[in-house]
Amino acid sequence: MKVTLSALDTSESSFMPLVVIEFAQDVKEETKEWLKNRIIAPKKDGGAQLLFRPLLNKYEQETLENKNLYLVGASKIRMLLGAEAVGLVKECNDNTMRAFTYRTRQNFKGFDDTNDDFLTMAECQFIIKHELENLRAKDEKMIPGYPQAKLYPGKSLLRRLLTSGIVIQVFPLHDNEALKKLEDTWYTRFALKYQPIDSIRGYFGETIALYFGFLEYFTFALIPMAVIGLPYYLFVWEDYDKYVIFASFNLIWSTLILEVWKRGCANMTYRWGTLLMKRKFEEPRPGFHGVLGINSITGKEEPLYPSYKRQLRIYLVSLPFVCLCLYFSLYVMMIYFDLEVWALGLHENSGSEWTSVLLYVPSIIYAIVIEIMNRLYRYAAEFLTSWENHRLESAYQNHLILKVLVFNFLNCFASLFYIAFVLKDMKLLRQSLATLLITSQILNQIVESLLPYWLQRKHGVRVKRKVQALKVDIDATLYEQVILEKEMGTYLGTFDDYLELFLQFGYVSLFSCVYPLAAAFAVLNNFTEVNSDALKMCRVFKRPFSEPSASIGVWQLAFETMSVISVVTNCALIGMSPQVNAIFPESKADLILIVVAVEESVFMVDAICGICILENDFRQQRVGGKREWP
Repeated sequence: MKVTLSALDTSESSFMPLVVIEFAQDVKEETKEWLKNRIIAPKKDGGAQLLFRPLLNKYEQETLENKNLYLVGASKIRMLLGAEAVGLVKECNDNTMRAFTYRTRQNFKGFDDTNDDFLTMAECQFIIKHELENLRAKDEKMIPGYPQAKLYPGKSLLRRLLTSGIVIQVFPLHDNEALKKLEDTWYTRFALKYQPIDSIRGYFGETIALYFGFLEYFTFALIPMAVIGLPYYLFVWEDYDKYVIFASFNLIWSTLILEVWKRGCANMTYRWGTLLMKRKFEEPRPGFHGVLGINSITGKEEPLYPSYKRQLRIYLVSLPFVCLCLYFSLYVMMIYFDLEVWALGLHENSGSEWTSVLLYVPSIIYAIVIEIMNRLYRYAAEFLTSWENHRLESAYQNHLILKVLVFNFLNCFASLFYIAFVLKDMKLLRQSLATLLITSQILNQIVESLLPYWLQRKHGVRVKRKVQALKVDIDATLYEQVILEKEMGTYLGTFDDYLELFLQFGYVSLFSCVYPLAAAFAVLNNFTEVNSDALKMCRVFKRPFSEPSASIGVWQLAFETMSVISVVTNCALIGMSPQVNAIFPESKADLILIVVAVEESVFMVDAICGICILENDFRQQRVGGKREWP
């Protein structure tokens, strides 16, 4: 028999605030009261049956600013029933993984009626977000007090409030005590150690934990390349053509590391329960618009937009714009080569130490221009993808990632391919690769971590001074926390973080055979990246809502595509090398056939490894045992 919310008492006089809702200034009281009643109303009446109260009471609102901040929480029973509603998977006492149900709660490992730690705080906030987003319009035609904010049956109230500007933001609160414990084991002590991935997952959720797990795995996977590359760089520094052995190792490395990651990723997500979670039906994304109609699949009333109109926008506007940007990127690349020729000519005529330093200036300028172009194009790609009016968030993300990856790949690597296969200048290739890699890493550290942290520290000092100057009797700790966090930047997801790793993987896997120190610089960067990204998550941005994930998503395909390009590139470099050409001085056809055979053999080994790992994963799932890292 299924337990319903109406049969249980889920009310509490006081509660631990988990989520903050901020209304816009001068929002009408009838709107606030209406939303409050919908949030606290029983589920059977179309409410969320959550707990809701203002940050400040009536007396405090008369003497303080920030009257539009409200706190949301839930009782323990409400959380457990919410866990069942969203389909959370938990470990049972017999070590199997099953979807949690309130009726069989005693069968799950770690559950106790007096234990409040069965659900992580990230899971609790995810449940509240799910319930708020599933508050649906019933017979309302508009938001009370705002006739221009139209509603229709089944429309998400929170999404309409956000798109109408009535609600500014909804964000989860940090748990300062738990955050301090996490920081102490994560990044405050600079030591070579594994990250507390399970603790990160418990606090930030699976999507963030998978990113840091992949960052850690990729960093350790780079170490063999760095260890081999260092002596290789030292002993064959001046001979730019002796790269065959390192390129051969590059072939195997770039192919196998992604297959091994699949296994580790499946182990983690199985243990967390997200590998077996049922995918929920995707609602239309907030920015989707169209003419109201009946969805032929769901039978619900929602905005409808013809697919042919979206295709016309993609092929007649977005595609030509992307091609124009690619052309502009190639044009800038040719300007860079003109600067290289100018600097080289100046050095040959002068021969001074000053002009030898000048040889690196064009590459440094080009690296900075690449970063600027990548960021400007990102804004344009977001605007275009939003304008295409995709119905689902997953479709929006896939189209955005495709646009950004195509441009970033050409923008970052076109010059290296041109140098390698057109100019065939391995000395210039090494110089350009080193400059592009190191410059991009330095710029990313400054722009993504150091600058936001400095700005956030300045804001934090101002907030503390303002709170200390208050003369009223309030919970200053909670008030200060909410005011501080509401002004923090919003973490926009792992897109930029994965993109940075994707480009780094490209630099290392494509051409590091001519610059073996590339992997060593990548390892050094990633060790600092772990700490700077952790600092960014804990102290610079608002806490993001947890999002259950079973993998790194479309980025797995992106990295695998780069791996395929890497295999082809390294095989071509091996075929161009003087050592291999010396073996086939007259028969170029035999050389081409052998290079192609090696390339296909590598792909075959990759496929066999993937099948073996997949078969082993299925075997472990049938057994139902607890997984461990491979």
